[in-house]
Amino acid sequence: MEPARAVDAYLRHVAIERGLSEHTVAAYRRDLAGYTAWLTARGIADTDEVTPANVAEFAAERASARPMPAASSLARLQSSVRGLHRFLAREGMASSDPSGRLVPPKLPKRLPKALTIDQVERLLDASGPAPGSDAPGEPAQLRDRALLELLYATGARVSEAVRLDVDDLAHGDVLRLFGKGSKERIVPVGSYARAAVDAYLTRARPEYARRGTATPRLFLGARGAPLSRQSAWLVIQHAAERAQLTAHVSPHTLRHSFATHLLQGGADVRVVQELLGHASVATTQIYTHVSVDALRDVYATSHPRARSSSPITPRDREPAPPDDRASPIR
Repeated sequence: MEPARAVDAYLRHVAIERGLSEHTVAAYRRDLAGYTAWLTARGIADTDEVTPANVAEFAAERASARPMPAASSLARLQSSVRGLHRFLAREGMASSDPSGRLVPPKLPKRLPKALTIDQVERLLDASGPAPGSDAPGEPAQLRDRALLELLYATGARVSEAVRLDVDDLAHGDVLRLFGKGSKERIVPVGSYARAAVDAYLTRARPEYARRGTATPRLFLGARGAPLSRQSAWLVIQHAAERAQLTAHVSPHTLRHSFATHLLQGGADVRVVQELLGHASVATTQIYTHVSVDALRDVYATSHPRARSSSPITPRDREPAPPDDRASPIR
């Protein structure tokens, strides 16, 4: 099959049958466009002509490119190529899978960056006035406070938050989110976030809605159009600057903080998995490594040996009692 046609068939498969998100499908499309261009440049016009040596050569060239791509980018690229050839072989569109021996790069384990509870409170206060405060707040401040409160209260991805409709909040103290692959999950909404959203719906959203066309989206921009992911990112960046947070803060930072603080508070890892919408608990368990830092802090301030300002040397130790069983002569 012609490589371009094969890619189209594979992308339809992952979008429709596997239900992958638009962003994931777009990433696969970019990766495979580079792959098919590489095949064409080498005169390979049919996917049945691709050999394991071709796949290995392509992967090696991409890995040695300058500037060197990130390991995560290489892993995704190789995953795209393997997925394409595996799909073609399984569907009978190719006689074999030439990518079967391709070994993806090992990704380094990176612990997610989470804010402390105090830092989260500073960030939220810098985004806008708290609900019920004396300060009335501008429409943008009410929206920004509602957005950040909701992200931290629910652990939602920013893409999930900006796709929320007003009706998704119709269930009172729970929220309906649609995650990767359009998988639906229900998460609780705390009283602070609910109050912030109610203040935004009452005093800010109607003003934004009058400026644009009718849309069910919960969060709107200055012209009345649905708030974009990029605009939500800027909202958080500006709040972080006003809060004088030196650490890098992104929408995902609030998601990391949500998970970390739940586990530190004693939540079960499988409950956190459900709230985050992770398909595997192994993905959620990375946050347990973050919580170990809290255990170390408690140990360091509580254990008598950990609190000692000067380490105990062998000379400080009491002499061991004589061992009557030991012979004096060796």
